[in-house]
Amino acid sequence: MFTNPEQFASATKTLFELQMMTFNMLTSKAVDGVEQVVALNMATAKNSVEGSMATGKEMSQAKDAKAAMAVAAAAAKPDLDGVVEYGSQLKVIIDDIHTEFTEAADHHIAEAKSTLSALIYDVTKNVKPGSENAVEIIKTAIDNAFQGYEQVTQATRQAVQVVEAQIAKATEQVAKKKA
Repeated sequence: MFTNPEQFASATKTLFELQMMTFNMLTSKAVDGVEQVVALNMATAKNSVEGSMATGKEMSQAKDAKAAMAVAAAAAKPDLDGVVEYGSQLKVIIDDIHTEFTEAADHHIAEAKSTLSALIYDVTKNVKPGSENAVEIIKTAIDNAFQGYEQVTQATRQAVQVVEAQIAKATEQVAKKKA
């Protein structure tokens, strides 16, 4: 099949490089998404602290205990607008991550298929008579590996869609309570 060790080494190196490129790209997209969610959470926490400080200041400036209790009661009500805004911002981040992840995965899968098809062609164009079965076994194994990878990618897409649907449902329920 491989007429010399250099061909086998080259094929192995190409497969490894493609896998590492895909892994690095997807990891980078995931880290970017985590950074965005952390930034959103930090901004939300900062706004919450600022709101608490403003409420404290307002309570300290109240003319009597009844007015201070009214300020405290108003501040204790859930900030439904903030929850809806947080949910919509989180949805935008998740949608962006999903889109970038899908595009990157699709691009690298297509690139890997193309590269491997060319590699298989190069390696098998000078196959000795009687080795056709071995070539078919290798092609089938590669096709099966790609089908497995595509199934994992599809399962990941479905999981992201479930999370998106749950965020949308929760945001919708909060918006209904607000109205």
